Amino acid sequence: MFRGPMEDRLAIHELNGTYADGVVRFDAGTWGSVWAKDAHWNLMGHEVDGQEAIVAFWQQAMGGLDAVSFINVPCMIEVTGETAVARVQTQEILKAKDGSTRHVGGLYEDELAKIDGQWRFTKRIFKIVAEYGA
Repeated sequence: MFRGPMEDRLAIHELNGTYADGVVRFDAGTWGSVWAKDAHWNLMGHEVDGQEAIVAFWQQAMGGLDAVSFINVPCMIEVTGETAVARVQTQEILKAKDGSTRHVGGLYEDELAKIDGQWRFTKRIFKIVAEYGA
């Protein structure tokens, strides 16, 4: 369900757009800007804490790729004051440096907080839902 002020839900939707833009452009600055300083990321069981460590882990993971097409669609955003929870579906086409490709459909389960007037991810858990070419 979508609940809470429209302005906050739009800002969270745009935060997901910033995340996707960073992925597609391999831009660690853009991608890293969406995280809270003390955030937690669980990427398919790999647990990482803190914005700096999260960005470093992401850069390592992206290092084996030549190109990524990344689309995400928020399918639930519930805002309660200065915090929110969300679910975001993703579709990714990953082209590895060795020429292989994968198509991944995934799901993020998110917790967010409004920090200094800006929404940031405080916790993201990503799981693959469907995959082709693994």
